[in-house]
Amino acid sequence: MLTIFNEKDIQEFVAPREGETKLGECVAVIDSKKELQSALENSTATFVILGVPEDIGVRMNGGNGGAHTAFIPALKSFLNTQQNQFIDGNDILVLGYLDCLDDVYSFDASDREKGDLLVKAIDKELSKLIKTIVESDKIPIIIGGGHNNAYGNIKGLSEGKNQPVNVINLDAHTDLRRLEERHSGNGFSYALQEGFIQNYFMFGLHENYTPQYIFEMIHDSLNLEYNTFEELEVYQSTSFEGELQRAESFIENTPFGIEIDLDCVQHFPSSAMTPSGFTPQQARRFTHYFGKLQNASYLHICEGAPAVVKDEIANGQVGKYISYLISDFIKAKSN
Repeated sequence: MLTIFNEKDIQEFVAPREGETKLGECVAVIDSKKELQSALENSTATFVILGVPEDIGVRMNGGNGGAHTAFIPALKSFLNTQQNQFIDGNDILVLGYLDCLDDVYSFDASDREKGDLLVKAIDKELSKLIKTIVESDKIPIIIGGGHNNAYGNIKGLSEGKNQPVNVINLDAHTDLRRLEERHSGNGFSYALQEGFIQNYFMFGLHENYTPQYIFEMIHDSLNLEYNTFEELEVYQSTSFEGELQRAESFIENTPFGIEIDLDCVQHFPSSAMTPSGFTPQQARRFTHYFGKLQNASYLHICEGAPAVVKDEIANGQVGKYISYLISDFIKAKSN
């Protein structure tokens, strides 16, 4: 299921320019003939980029398809970023992607039983991969795909660290829906139920799209905390910077994952595009702030869906913005 990129694959994405060096000319790949964990352990890179191009979980949750189209534009844009004093491509390994595109193209969202099985199959493969990367003392950067993949990331990190872990999620939604068929709305519910999460902070929830039963669940638990977009940007009863600090105190005591659902960024092409949300700069600030913390252990950027905008320029902008978030995280961790 894992398709591994080789040097030739990477170079096909890179547009060299005389007198300049692009990240894609410096990043590492692994030898697919070698056992994965030993190949990762022998690499001197710190960061491992992995794609999960699928939208099955999104469609299972009633969202718009297209999240499978973000990884390649994001990777292409990132590999054409300048190698300079701020970022070193030699510290980055591009692993490849989980290839479930045949299932994506053939899947009918009305087939709930099949969708459940497909998402659970991705869960299994992804969690195993994240565990292997973490046990190799590397930091995964996962480009989705739907937010259903938070479960695989969290489980993999938890098993790789052999302990429950924390999560910070920049998102309009909690993804704490009921334990029914697996989809993009209940990845955190399953991770909590199975003991992989210790503390979970939801940053920027939209009051209009969070059911009351979920607010009650949060209020009844010492391990769940949140703020709302309205508190931050509409009522202005609290500040963005102050809430970054409050969230840090809730999750920084143990290894944690950073989850970014691009649904929360205003006008961003995604599975649940919003006319009212955080600015692109706020999401970058969020990524940098939590990325610089010692216990930050992975970055997951999900639900970007350039396919929902039938415009070639907009498609390129989606990849370019995800590339900014990847480089922001790497710079934060490296400095």
